[in-house]
Amino acid sequence: MSASSVLYDAPGPKARRLSRIASTVILVGLVGLVVWFVWRVGQPRTTVNGAVLSGVWDPSRWDIFQDKTVWEDLLWRGLVMGTLRAAGLAAVLALIVGVLLCFARSARSALIRVPTTIVLEFFRGLPVLLMMLFIMLAVGTNGYWAVVVALTIYNGAIIGEALRAGIAALPKGQREAGLSLGLTGTATKLLIEFPQAFRQMLPIIVAQLVVLLKDTSLAYVVAYPEILRKADSLKQFYGNRYAFSLFFVVLAVYLIVNFALSALARWLSKRTGPKSEAALITQNTRTMGQADD
Repeated sequence: MSASSVLYDAPGPKARRLSRIASTVILVGLVGLVVWFVWRVGQPRTTVNGAVLSGVWDPSRWDIFQDKTVWEDLLWRGLVMGTLRAAGLAAVLALIVGVLLCFARSARSALIRVPTTIVLEFFRGLPVLLMMLFIMLAVGTNGYWAVVVALTIYNGAIIGEALRAGIAALPKGQREAGLSLGLTGTATKLLIEFPQAFRQMLPIIVAQLVVLLKDTSLAYVVAYPEILRKADSLKQFYGNRYAFSLFFVVLAVYLIVNFALSALARWLSKRTGPKSEAALITQNTRTMGQADD
């Protein structure tokens, strides 16, 4: 008897046939829904003022992208100098804050651990947009620093808790081995436990950085000129007829960037997973055996 059949009954021919039929029906329904949506948005429509607008797939609603200044506004000023500039600095600062909060949250002294826990829970439960508005209105900063600080605090709290959980999940023998070598508790955590926890939590950290990148779109509210804000400015300049076209391009740009970061997270997961560690141990064992020979 195989291990899989112990956990659940293997489906018979009838169950497999029903499963294939259900999957096919669902797939056909989803494809039909997408086709209907594409067709529907491509139909002309009448506004409340009685004006007739062409469908969104009409070439006249995409001709602005022949102007290179539109791409410069979206990709250079909006994406690179706006979204990625804020997200890049916030990501670096969030990692630093996360590491500091991780050590403070797992400190042995209650005078450090308890206040850090309260701060972590407070900022984890606070919406990022409210942080941006509070920092900009109460502190008096511009939109850029309001976005960077808010994203740093929120994502730093999430990363710090993930790292703390990674350290707590390590076998107790790791800490005992460090103490048996004469290391202090802090040195053991810094030199032995933290590197392992960081490597195990790296895919989760990268996934959180993807969330950080998407949260930069909230900067639209604080008038920071990120890519979504730039698209809205172009819409106001060229007219509302280009609204769908502009935001469709922004959506495509976000998907490309986020898919790239997600692919990086999957690659890191494979590189840092149990299989990669087992392969590394095997390679080290072979190297030691060859050295002994």
